[in-house]
Amino acid sequence: MSALSRFTLSRSSAAVHLLQRGYASKHRLPHPNSVPLDRAIAILKAYEVGQPAQTVELHVHCAPEKGQPPIRGSCVLPHSFKSNIKVLVFAEGEKAKEALAAGADFVGGAELVDKVRDNQVVFDKCLSTPDMLPRVAKIARMLGPKGLMPTVNKGTVTADIGDAVKFSKNSQDFRADKANIVHTGVAKIGFTTDEILKNIGIVMDSVRANAKGSKAKFISRVYLSSTRGPGIQIADA
Repeated sequence: MSALSRFTLSRSSAAVHLLQRGYASKHRLPHPNSVPLDRAIAILKAYEVGQPAQTVELHVHCAPEKGQPPIRGSCVLPHSFKSNIKVLVFAEGEKAKEALAAGADFVGGAELVDKVRDNQVVFDKCLSTPDMLPRVAKIARMLGPKGLMPTVNKGTVTADIGDAVKFSKNSQDFRADKANIVHTGVAKIGFTTDEILKNIGIVMDSVRANAKGSKAKFISRVYLSSTRGPGIQIADA
């Protein structure tokens, strides 16, 4: 065989190898230890026998494209599992009355800003009317790192404060950490498998909605766990 023939054959083999590698990367097989979602739920239920109040947790590993905005969102679960969410609202006058009527736990103006600054109130979610935002900005450095600072982009600064309170009371918030992983509770282990599946479906759709490019490639892998159970990789999430 001539040197030219050997060179041509070598290039052809390399091309086939590259094509095979490219095909494999586009058609990633599930991890051999991963299991279907309903099977993962059954395993966690077995670990949590007699503990129906334990939380089912979802861990979504995202693969965002360059320039991807922060991964975060809110969604209303069909089967709520948090009944003690404390909502704080910065509002005055009629808007304050509207917030209280909608079920807000703490409502107030400048005096409430001072109480928050002095750590006198404990709350899970924070809303503000537009006119109160300049005062709330004084404690932005306190609220921001906790993900509690009201912003227009998140919909937590609004004049429709009544609807915002109702949404906050029933919604599940999530945000990715620095490794682009979303960790969030999705249900109680005592829920039926169908209820847990429906909640997970809503959260997964909300996470995918963050994708700047292809939604199919946005999520690299998903794990399900519970308070005492193991982390289980999901094959069909």
